Amino acid sequence: MAEVSIELKTAPADFRFPTTNQTRHCFTRYIEFHRCVAAKGDDSSECQKFANYYRSLCPGEWVERWNEQRDNGTFPGPL
Repeated sequence: MAEVSIELKTAPADFRFPTTNQTRHCFTRYIEFHRCVAAKGDDSSECQKFANYYRSLCPGEWVERWNEQRDNGTFPGPL
């Protein structure tokens, strides 16, 4: 039986967010991803790192809500 190796990663340390509370870090990475997609398109491989960052930092419920808010035009952040 072959051994399968799984590598888990999260967003790298960011000097803008020095505390253990990563709420703002999560929100910023979510915004960076959507700004990147808006600038470079949905298929941009450069934006994938931002997607990985926010997905590893943000609770799924928050992302679902933010996606709904973006769809409805009520998202509170600067996109």
